[in-house]
Parts: sequence; C-alpha cells; structure tokens
Amino acid sequence: MRYYFLIYFLITSLQLFPQEKPVVVLELFTSQGCSSCPPADRILNELKDTKYSNSIIPIAYHVDYWNYIGWIDPFSQKKFTVKQRNYGHKFKSNSVYTPQLIINGNEHIVGSDGKTLLKRLKKILNTTAFNTIDLDNVVKKNQTISFSYDVNGPLVSAELVILLAIDKRITKVKRGENRDRTLINSNIVVQEHTISLTEKEGKADIKIPDIVLNDDLLRLIVLIRDKNLSILTGAQLKL
Repeated sequence: MRYYFLIYFLITSLQLFPQEKPVVVLELFTSQGCSSCPPADRILNELKDTKYSNSIIPIAYHVDYWNYIGWIDPFSQKKFTVKQRNYGHKFKSNSVYTPQLIINGNEHIVGSDGKTLLKRLKKILNTTAFNTIDLDNVVKKNQTISFSYDVNGPLVSAELVILLAIDKRITKVKRGENRDRTLINSNIVVQEHTISLTEKEGKADIKIPDIVLNDDLLRLIVLIRDKNLSILTGAQLKL
C-alpha cells in the first residue's frame, strides 16, 4: 500500500501557511531484521522527496537489537538503540519496539500507522515556529563535511545534533525475518555528532564514515534539541 494521501495532504496543507509552519522531524527506529518495518520504511521513503522537505525531515535510525535473529543490519549502531531507550525513559516506557516513529522528540507512534501520522502532521503544521536554522557554506574535503549555521529566534539552552544520512540504499536480505526480500531504506543515519549551542551563528563539521560508497547521495541534517530531547527545529540539505 502506498500513502499518496499523506503526500496530497502535505501539498494542500503546506500551501495554506507557507511562512508559519514549524519543522516536523520524524525519527524512525527501524531494522532490516524486523519483518514489520518495511511498511514504515516505505512511508519514510515517500515523505523524504516531496517538494516540502524544508518542513518535514524524515530520519531513519537502524537499531542493533534485531541482529541476533540471523541478519546483521549493516546500518545498525548500538548508540541508536541507546538513543531509542533514552526516548523510552522520557516516555516512561520500559520497552522499545520497531518500527517506532518519534515526532519532534515529544511523542511516538507505530511507524507504519499512516493515518495517525497524518493527524499528528496536521496538528503540528498548524502551530507557529519559534526557531529556525539556516545552513550555508557547505564544503566537502578529505572525508569531512563542514558548514556554517545561523539560528533564528530566541537562543535556548540546547544542542546541535548534526547528522549525515545516506539518501537511499537497496539491500537484498539473505537471512532473518526478511529473508529473500529486497528492502529500500532511506535517509539512513550513518554518522551523528552533537555540540552545545552557545551562539546563534557558528561553524561545525562531521566526518564521512567508511560505510558511505562513492555513488551514495548524502544528506546533511542539523537539528536543535533541548535538554528534554524535544526537537525545536531542523534543516536538511542534499549534498
């Protein structure tokens, strides 16, 4: 099933209030070893390439706790599992699951539940943004991507979360719950770096890891996150 109704909603809704929309960051915790994850991965793939990518930023974190079942997800990282458990503590939950979708760090839904996601997007996109962030002067040199940033709005006690994501990978899974399936994964986070946000303007960089191939298209994603793990805003650029 494809979720064209989501795309239709984005087109009609965002045209109504083009200047007042906040950024909605969708963090999907997923795994190639999870048979329930492909529908959520497909939603993420469809959302990432709309013309309104300045308003909605979908991100995929691949966790490692499915690796025991026979297929080691090449994008899985222990720290992404830790990140998900930190959200679990915030939501007072003793367990985590996939596919779990965290919306702006404030709530979670099942990642394949397109109808609930539509309702949440409609509500959030009708609020007012207090912060935005602009990225500029992006330079790739010697496996490092550097850039400058400019934060608009009040400066809060927060941090910059700098992410490097692979735009899309197609994988033939040979074992585990998704054995013999061909999976499409999108906006796969392969590097994460966090720094304190002390000034409205500054420069930062992030390393390109070895898992990135020469023909991979990349995205630079920068988020502003407060101490309660709420995401205040974000921006992304195709590299």
